[in-house]
Amino acid sequence: MAKSSSPFMNQVIEAIRIRHLSLRTEEAYVHWIMDYIKYHQKTHPNDMGPNEITQFLNHLAVDRDVAASTQNQALSALLFLYRNVLKREISPLEEFVWAKRSYRIPVVFTPEEVKKVLQFLQGDYFLIASILYGSGLRLLEALRLRVMDLDFGYQQITVHAGKGNKDRRTMLPQALIQPLKEQMERVKKIHEMDLAEGFGEANLNSAQHLALGSNLKEWRWQYIFPMRSRSEDPKTGKIHRHHLLPSKMQMETHKAILAAGIMKKASCHTFRHSFATHLLANGYDIRTVQELLGHADVRTTMIYTHVLNKGAGGVRSPLDFT
Repeated sequence: MAKSSSPFMNQVIEAIRIRHLSLRTEEAYVHWIMDYIKYHQKTHPNDMGPNEITQFLNHLAVDRDVAASTQNQALSALLFLYRNVLKREISPLEEFVWAKRSYRIPVVFTPEEVKKVLQFLQGDYFLIASILYGSGLRLLEALRLRVMDLDFGYQQITVHAGKGNKDRRTMLPQALIQPLKEQMERVKKIHEMDLAEGFGEANLNSAQHLALGSNLKEWRWQYIFPMRSRSEDPKTGKIHRHHLLPSKMQMETHKAILAAGIMKKASCHTFRHSFATHLLANGYDIRTVQELLGHADVRTTMIYTHVLNKGAGGVRSPLDFT
């Protein structure tokens, strides 16, 4: 994002970028810090502390009825502000109102529905959706895949800095090996064109990767699903070829779901839900599925067992007794 007109918010942005946090995290933290300041009539954060933080968190839960994850994100932003920008340790917060955690059973496609939706996706969108279902990736994890992340020999995908900033490995479906090799050949030609025109440097946030300098022009660092045109990095001002935007994939998937005649409230993430559920239905143990999904807690993975017995909790309807 562009620098702010406020010297203080520029200080915040600088602290975020020094730590190489993602652009999405930067945007979220800046939003919540500004929201916090506005809520307290533009009082400088240095003149506030635990009481004001508690009041703001209560406001989010009670007045704005935000989700628990949203409230947690706001709290993380404010703790970052005090610890890393103002260099102040915040004493334990007084008891505040926690936003209610929602419990939603995930929407899952049947195997037949997966096939129907994929039939209405073409090109990059078909390949991305196939990876979401075939490998269990989140949408951004798939879009951020680079050439080096695919291992055709061992048929595996390495996900770097996934949710929680964790790396993990998952399977690369046999059915996708040839289509992905063909995709990479097409992308390689685009990369060679970028190099010939004086561009082609990969866009990386990690300090370790940034230290590679000119090596970032190597083929292995390039996105597998790049945008059609180059764009300017809002942080550095450099011109790169970014990966496809999530919004475009979401829109194409929505159209495909409707075209397939599926009335479920489904999205790109439904492919990942279906990956987990179908693996469990085929006899794979829950710990294996947990590892493939990158869940920190097996209880998160257990939510997919709801489909295995069919119906609501596996209970048979009295209408079927007759």
